[in-house]
Amino acid sequence: MAYRYHPRHSRDIRVEPGKGIYGGWSLRKPLQVLSQAGDDQLDGVPAAWNKFSGKVGGTVNQFTFLSERRGLRVFAAAVAGALLAFAPASSEPVRKSGYATGTDVCGSGDLAFPRIQIDMKAGFCAGLVASEEDHLEFPRSIVQVPGRDLFVVADMGGWGHSDGRLLLLDPHARQDRRFKELLTGIEYPFGLVIGPERKLYASTPETIFRFDPLADNPRSTMETIIRHLPGRRIRLPDGTRLDESAHPLKQFVFDRDGRLFVNVGSHSDDCVTPAPITKPCAAAEGASALASIWLFTPPAGGVFPALKPGDPDPPHTVYARGLRNSMALVLHPMFPDAGYAFLQGENGRDLPDIFKPNEEINAIEQGRHYGWPYCYDLSTPSPEFRRVLQSGIYKSLCTANALYKAPFSLLPPHGAPLAMLYYHGGKFPELEGKLLVGLHGYRPTGSRLLVYDVDDHGFPKPAPAPVRYHVSCAADPTRSFQTDAGEVAAAPFEELIAGWHRVNGARPQGAPVGMTVAEDGAIWLVEDKNKTVIRIDRAAGDPPPPLPCDMRSQAMIDQLAAFVARDTQNSARLTTLRKGLVEKHCVGCHADFGLAPGQSETEKDGAVLRFMLSQDGWIYPGDPDAGKLRTRLRGLGAEKLMPPGGESLPKTEPGYKRLLDTADQLVANTVPGTRMRIKSGPPQRKFYGRTNKECGEIPAAKVVVVTQRSAVDKPGFSRFFRPADPYLNGECTDGDGYYIRQEFLVPVR
Repeated sequence: MAYRYHPRHSRDIRVEPGKGIYGGWSLRKPLQVLSQAGDDQLDGVPAAWNKFSGKVGGTVNQFTFLSERRGLRVFAAAVAGALLAFAPASSEPVRKSGYATGTDVCGSGDLAFPRIQIDMKAGFCAGLVASEEDHLEFPRSIVQVPGRDLFVVADMGGWGHSDGRLLLLDPHARQDRRFKELLTGIEYPFGLVIGPERKLYASTPETIFRFDPLADNPRSTMETIIRHLPGRRIRLPDGTRLDESAHPLKQFVFDRDGRLFVNVGSHSDDCVTPAPITKPCAAAEGASALASIWLFTPPAGGVFPALKPGDPDPPHTVYARGLRNSMALVLHPMFPDAGYAFLQGENGRDLPDIFKPNEEINAIEQGRHYGWPYCYDLSTPSPEFRRVLQSGIYKSLCTANALYKAPFSLLPPHGAPLAMLYYHGGKFPELEGKLLVGLHGYRPTGSRLLVYDVDDHGFPKPAPAPVRYHVSCAADPTRSFQTDAGEVAAAPFEELIAGWHRVNGARPQGAPVGMTVAEDGAIWLVEDKNKTVIRIDRAAGDPPPPLPCDMRSQAMIDQLAAFVARDTQNSARLTTLRKGLVEKHCVGCHADFGLAPGQSETEKDGAVLRFMLSQDGWIYPGDPDAGKLRTRLRGLGAEKLMPPGGESLPKTEPGYKRLLDTADQLVANTVPGTRMRIKSGPPQRKFYGRTNKECGEIPAAKVVVVTQRSAVDKPGFSRFFRPADPYLNGECTDGDGYYIRQEFLVPVR
């Protein structure tokens, strides 16, 4: 038989008949039943609720299913086939930072690294150079040491941390000896640039400094050239003090004359000015405006001197304004010659619509305003600033004001461009001179690497509407660039990395941040959330078939929502969370959590719960510790605390700590059953499907929800609800059930 499974690429998987494969994989139409065997019970659903009507899309006691379990069996077959291609015949794939690797490599000689399964343009492959096993925490940028086969990596440590590091990477060394700490205790290191005199420059939120990464004592070589940039803790013009600016990281670039351009990001998403707004955003005004690019000009000779104690910073001018957060900056090699490109990738404001606003590529010109916080997309006014746009310097800014420069091209909405560069290198002649843009975003429009054709001056080549971009794992896999006015022109692009959505057992969702082109022409990039360094090289032959999408199905969301609705205590917790957290602090971001005018209280609760359940990794039922809902609300781990400004809420808002506990209790009690802890012992405990297929490993002390303490169909085992995704190896499906030996479980105390 052949099963077509990918929504965008017509690839077939061939499997042997009679192996329990139920139906074809399609994200655009219901699945067709081709054969049937085994249990019709979705894992965790009581048998009385599982009366299928005998057809695809049948109704199960008020729950509608589209044969999702059948599709998951095909998904498992697809992943298993891909894993076999990457693993030795006699062993399981090795998994590092969520990537499954085997004997297949990318690169050659000392630069041959385990090949990872991300969907790439033909002729390219990606090798995993380093992972969390190398003790990376939150790497954000990378650059090669000139003339050496060595790289410097900025590992930020995480949001809310002050223990960042600059690391020296020797890719030729043995894996456990590839990194050496150069500088430690660095607050939010981010930018890494080779300066005009071929020295290495780095940034913190407040400083830019240079140092010698090859010195015996690199710290002794540090020379600060700027020390008083607006950082994490700032005072706004109205006297307001912020303990944590929303965008404190400093990206920077040098031009051919040694001039230094520095991103000074906005302090918030949309200026957080109390309504009614009658005046311009004060933080973005004046000689030291936020949401801007600052220009520093060196003295004669083109090199900034090292600052001595008490020395003032070199003078600066505000080169361009209205730029919310310029993490992606690039200069054409001929800039500042007239007509050559200075490009910026704009991370737009967080409107609730998942397709609005678009991100932007801006062509930077001195003295121009690029819209934030007054305009978004090409010329759409921000409604909060309607009165500001009716008079004064910003009158009609978005539509008829010479100060404003509209985006050169739109980028996919919420894609989060965090790096861009012009490719110059001998390894990939087909990329020579083209613009590469990395999209970090967690939304389905992000997690990819774009390639733009450019003109002789470095500007992407626009095309008339419609110009389309891809949306991972969506019913409609492409969408045209649009604003409120309809379809618009944009610069088309290719995708060097196209499929980087999470696939259990094969890969995590991609999170590219910094990237660089090495002297041999290879492309290097780092992922922060996945804690990796990746090298892109030339690949021979056809690329592996794309992997299918692996998302929580609508049927499973329906099932989990029904569990909560039937539990009086958990329903009350959901209402408390919705009123106290979502509606007070989260509306305006994350698609408004599904909230809409006219909904009843019950409908509001359902919308919020379904939204959270549909987000990748937010909630793992029964195990609040494993999900992002807990880690982001409490500021645990490396990712940024949510909601913005949340670090002060436990002190300023009575009951906020109890609200966080309520969120944990909601997740812990989502699924009916008995919460039990994995018994101490080996670092991980293996668990299995009904037929003894190994499904993954769960670390000791983690919590699962046991639905059958003594499994009726597997003596000596307990059956439990689907565990958190990081513990699944992609070999099993929910229909197989998940089982662990009874003696490995102990009560939760």
